[in-house]
Amino acid sequence: MKLACMMSNCTGYTGHHSIKGNMKREQNSTPIKAKEVKFLKSLAPPLVAAFLVLSPICSTPVSFGQTIDIQRGVTLFGQACIGCHDAGGNIIQPGATLYTKDLHRNGVDTEEEIYRVTYYGKGRMPGFGKECKPRGQCTFGARLEDEDIKILAEFVKLQADQGWPSIEP
Repeated sequence: MKLACMMSNCTGYTGHHSIKGNMKREQNSTPIKAKEVKFLKSLAPPLVAAFLVLSPICSTPVSFGQTIDIQRGVTLFGQACIGCHDAGGNIIQPGATLYTKDLHRNGVDTEEEIYRVTYYGKGRMPGFGKECKPRGQCTFGARLEDEDIKILAEFVKLQADQGWPSIEP
């Protein structure tokens, strides 16, 4: 027996007693491993949910391009619209605000309609498009590019849908 023990220490040979000891240790650790696996499996769904909620994948805007468009929309709104439509209101004509209820009532509740009114004007609001006519309906100031009016219309619609939260230029 001593010879077997000495050999196991020197050559890696495991004797009869060592194998039984290893098997007993493995049997004793199996319930512990099963409990660890069960515990980890119970934690997985809440951890994945927390990761998804807190990850930038789920937050809006979803792309860098949208962030740039929103910032461009803020800038354009500050240049062309804020004089009359501060915070989505209307200091000239109170029933023509940029709030969802007024946009809907006035038939300007889609991006396309907002684009059209911004381009050509309507009522007391001047048009800002490059090809706006008649001249009296159009702004006497700087005209906006078509792409800028599109960004502005998207921005106004987004703000209206969100109830005109505070915007920072």
